[in-house]
Order: sequence, then structure tokens, then C-alpha cells
Amino acid sequence: MKLTSRKAKMKDFGFAIMPPAGTNVGDEAPDALNNPSARTNYETKFVYEVPLFTGFKLTKAHKMATLQVKANKAKYNYDKKELALEVLKAYNGAVAAKYFISATKKAKEATASFVNFAQEMFKEGYVTEIDVKQARVMDLKTNGMLLEAKSKYNLALAYLRFLTNTDDITDTKDFKMLNFNKVDLITLQEKALSIRDDLEWMKLNTATMKEKIDFEKSAKYPMIGAHLEYGFNDNKFSIDDTQDYYVIATGLEYKIFDANIINNEIEKAKVEYRKTKNYLDYMIEGIKLQVEKTYLTLQTKQAVLKEKLKARDLAEDVLIQAEEMYKNHLITMNELLMQQANAQKARAEAIMAKYEVTIASAKLQLAIGKEIKQG
Repeated sequence: MKLTSRKAKMKDFGFAIMPPAGTNVGDEAPDALNNPSARTNYETKFVYEVPLFTGFKLTKAHKMATLQVKANKAKYNYDKKELALEVLKAYNGAVAAKYFISATKKAKEATASFVNFAQEMFKEGYVTEIDVKQARVMDLKTNGMLLEAKSKYNLALAYLRFLTNTDDITDTKDFKMLNFNKVDLITLQEKALSIRDDLEWMKLNTATMKEKIDFEKSAKYPMIGAHLEYGFNDNKFSIDDTQDYYVIATGLEYKIFDANIINNEIEKAKVEYRKTKNYLDYMIEGIKLQVEKTYLTLQTKQAVLKEKLKARDLAEDVLIQAEEMYKNHLITMNELLMQQANAQKARAEAIMAKYEVTIASAKLQLAIGKEIKQG
């Protein structure tokens, strides 16, 4: 402390005491040095330590960090596209609910007209009262279905507002459909492997694990660093340049024996790299399969939609004919209501089939790595 504050004196090293007779100077143990008196000490210092050579560890760490920044960006882009799919599902779900309201209103008009038919024919004595009651039961059921459809539509809008964090969504238009030109499966798979964000994320993770092997190997090299220190030392707080000191030093650290720890860490890094590389290879095959699955699913859903639309139109025609037949006393009210139920079911299935086509097309869009843009 006294040295760094420039207050050391010869007597602090024992040179103030004359050695006993017959002894040489320096043979006597310095009491003041071995048993120093108490001292209050204030030290203010500035220290700068810098590695001069780290066995390339800092370079490898920088590469790993840079790769992980890019990997996280790719993962973020992938998650954002996944969220866009959820928003599309919510929007088209709300559209489907709106179509259900329209279809149920149409059914309500039909059942209300059945009640009027039955009442008029009952007055004329052509049918019994049970026809009127059957028509009213169906009309009440349809009215309940209409209330449920409206409630589901409101819930769908609420969920859409929640996902988009937008409070001014009060209505929807038509289905958002992602159309694909006639592109073959191989082209779509190649497209996916070139732009999928999650695949890029895994590639960057694999590259990071490869760099980690060299990062662990850097521990075999010597570590060289510099130490620069400047400060003030005194028995009172001071920044007086008569009590300042400085230290400049370089140091080298080299592990001669580490019980094989470094080699073990290198082998662990190699295993982690191979695991990540194997998962990357597996992921490439998985993406191809996913694209093929969504591609075939879309084709199936489109074919089903065509059939459902035909079935809906046919059911509508059958219902019209059944109404005429009931008016001419050729079928019973129960048979007429059955045809009404069939037509209503066909309308609902056509709506759901169209909704499923929109979702299948969106999933294929996501499978090939393209963004689902919201209109």
C-alpha cells in the first residue's frame, strides 16, 4: 500500500535498525515489514484487461452468435406465417358462420311457408291438425338454429378481433381463397425446400453446432492477455498524481493437463452436431411429405366441394318438387319436412366444404413456405 502511494520508507523494510554485531546488513528480519502497523487505505483505480489471443474462441463465438441471430429471425418469420394461418382460419370461420345464418334464414322462410300451407289446407279439410303441428315443430327448431348461427357468428368475430388486436371488425365479406395455378407436386416441393423459414432455421442451427466443435477445440491453444492498471493509493481519498501508480502486464495461460476435459467437450460438440445434422436431413424429407400431403388434401377437398355443390343444387330441386307434391296431396307433411331437412343439411355441407377448401389451400401455401397475405 505504501509503495503504490509512494510513501514507503527504508525503515518500513527494516533498514532503520542497525544489525547486531557480527551480522551482515540484510540478515536481520525486518520487524516493520513482517509486522506492519494498522493502516487505513483508499485505492481508486482504472483497470483495462484485453485478450490478445484466445485460441480463436472469440472468433468462433462471434460466428455462433451471428448464426443464431439469423436463426431467430427465420424462426420469427415462420411463427408469423403460422399466426397468419390462424387468422385466416378465424376469418373464414366467421364467413362460414355468416353463410350458415343466410342458409338458416332460407330454411326459416321455407318452414314458415310450410306452416301456412298446412294451416290453409287444414281449414279446407285436406289435412289433419298433425300436419300443422309437425310444420310448427320444424319451424321452431329452425328458429333455434338461426339463433345459434347468429351467436356463433358473433363469437367468430370476437375471436377474430382477439387474434388481430383490432376492435373495429364488425362484419366479414366472402371467403379468402388462395388460388394455385396448375403446378406439379415436384415443383412445389422444390419451392418449399428453397424458401421454408423453419428449414433455414434448422440449417443455421446445424451451422452453429459445427462452429461449436472448433469453439471447443480452441481451449487447446494458449490464452494470452494484457492487463493495464492505473490508480491512486493513499491513507485518505486522493487523486493526487504524487500518490498514483500504474501496472502494465501480459500473461499467458496454457493447460498442460486437464484430465481429458477438453477432448470430452469436443466429442460432445461433435455428437450434438451429428444429432442436429440428422434432424436437418429428416426435416427435409418431412417437408417433402408435408407438401405432398397438403397438395393431395387440397385436390380432394376441391373434388368434394364440387360434389357437395351438386348435391346442394339437387336437394334444392327435390325440395321444390316436394312442396308441389304436398300441395297436390301426393306426399305427407313428414315427407316434405324430411326433404327440407335434407336440403338444409346439403346447404350446410356445401358451406363447410368451401371452408375446408380455403383452409387446405392456405395450408399448402404455408407448406411451401409462402406468406399468407391478409386482404
